[in-house]
Amino acid sequence: MKRGTYKTKHWATTICDVGNHQLIDLIPTRDYTLVATHLRAQPTHRKEKVAFGCCDMSRTYRAVYRVVYPKAQVVVDRFHVMKIANFAIDETRRRVQRRERGHRGRKHDPLYKVRKLLIMNDTRKSPELTERMMSLLSLGDPEGEVLFAHSIKEALALYYEMQDAVEAEAFLREIIDRAGAHSSPPEVQDLAGTLSNWFAEIGAWHHSRLSNGPTEGMNNLIKRTKRVAFGFTNFENYRIRALLYAGNPTWRLLDSIVVT
Repeated sequence: MKRGTYKTKHWATTICDVGNHQLIDLIPTRDYTLVATHLRAQPTHRKEKVAFGCCDMSRTYRAVYRVVYPKAQVVVDRFHVMKIANFAIDETRRRVQRRERGHRGRKHDPLYKVRKLLIMNDTRKSPELTERMMSLLSLGDPEGEVLFAHSIKEALALYYEMQDAVEAEAFLREIIDRAGAHSSPPEVQDLAGTLSNWFAEIGAWHHSRLSNGPTEGMNNLIKRTKRVAFGFTNFENYRIRALLYAGNPTWRLLDSIVVT
């Protein structure tokens, strides 16, 4: 939301119960200290029940979990991992495009035509799409850098299809080693570094099978609330409206509501 004289944008933190798809509360900050203080003030019996914590790849939220919920395992879900893999493909494609053509992608350039096929989930399941992708890459990617980035993304997709957690962990290490090789594109090396830094959190998905999707869904509901109201300048009004709109709120958090 936007606050202050000059309507400066401020970020909030959404807390959700991903198991029950329920919005718990909103905090008017993303500052590590303030978020940790808010969560630490919650009842002890409630904090002890938290076994897993889903979040995006935010170091702030990971640090909060480690301090407030030391026994909980932080989980990074598939969506965010595949998102950074697709970003690595796009960055590699753009760099190769500029190197080979001397300009950004244009509609007749092979690497521009193939951009959507590279990040589609079902490309490898369709012989026709695979053949089209490979023919375009042969024209625009002479050194195979984009193809290599795509192969890493496909390996990550296979990682999430594995059922055995131990085998999946070993396979993820192989992916990181392959992506982090000196001969791989720099964008893929950066991806390997991110996967390595979040190795435990990514691997926790195979033990929990939890997704941060409910939180993203609640964020969409909150944005809809803000659009309907044409924006908010008072955070408490914003918070109360969001909790009520999400349904089944924790009523003790809404003690500021006065019913007459």
